Amino acid sequence: MSTHHVMVTGGAGFIGSHLVERLLHEGKRVVVVDDLSTGSRENLRSVEKNPSLRIIESKISACAELPQLVTSAESIFHLAAAVGVELVVKSPIHVLETNLHETEVLLEAAAPRRVPVLVASTSEVYGKSQKPAFSEEDDLLIGPPHQSRWSYACSKLMDEFLALAYAQERGLPVVITRLFNTVGPRQTGRYGMVLPRFIAAARASEPLKVYGDGQQSRCFCYVLDTVEALLRLQSAPAARGQIFNIGGTEEVTILELAERVIETLGSKSRIEFIPYEQAYAPGFDDMRRRKPVVEKLARTIGFQPATTLREIIRRTAAG
Repeated sequence: MSTHHVMVTGGAGFIGSHLVERLLHEGKRVVVVDDLSTGSRENLRSVEKNPSLRIIESKISACAELPQLVTSAESIFHLAAAVGVELVVKSPIHVLETNLHETEVLLEAAAPRRVPVLVASTSEVYGKSQKPAFSEEDDLLIGPPHQSRWSYACSKLMDEFLALAYAQERGLPVVITRLFNTVGPRQTGRYGMVLPRFIAAARASEPLKVYGDGQQSRCFCYVLDTVEALLRLQSAPAARGQIFNIGGTEEVTILELAERVIETLGSKSRIEFIPYEQAYAPGFDDMRRRKPVVEKLARTIGFQPATTLREIIRRTAAG
């Protein structure tokens, strides 16, 4: 494909597939590189026959065409990553290798032509900090290495350091986005994602399993809000070389989330509390709060995610 295209790594994933649909809708040619380890072709079913889409089933590092693909790319969205708490706990080597090596290969390929790269990072990099809300300039407090959940946070943080190093040393235009609990249709509960798990249980009239005491709180961001923010940041010169939180600001405890899912779906399910030790492993560290400060996002691109939690549950359940 010699004409200019937008490249999306991880484009068959949950967020990536929504981004690909939007890019195609805007008339872009899109090349997806995805090894389908956590993504699925099913996610791209609505657009797979679009002549402007090409799907390459490969790891970034194993993609023979990578130099040519990058050379003719107008921009790159790097969403490929090993994700999900369960995967992190069960396959730490895979998580580290995927998140570090694949990013390194991509940045190296993009550097000579200075193709703009947006790197999707995660709120996990804020680590164990007890702050009520997290800002991009905060110090980061990562937990000890013998707890594998921190390997994921650390691997994504190294992606950030690497991207900023390429920006500084090689003049590569990069933007880093820290995503906070993006949710919506097509998200799978297979890797421990909470909202799809709750919706599936509520639909089947099975118990909604809440880990710990259920008082840990999160902010959920609707996937199409996340996609809008990603697109605006990639095309905003002022965003280059910067880090941005992307997330909702409506804070809810996991117990309240379970109650709202039951209420919204009119389900007869009950709520069951499961100790962390039973759900994951002894000594599993969970964060009590995960709320983003999103003023920088609003200031730079004039956008703030605004879909309400009730609407998010409704749309996600509707698929």
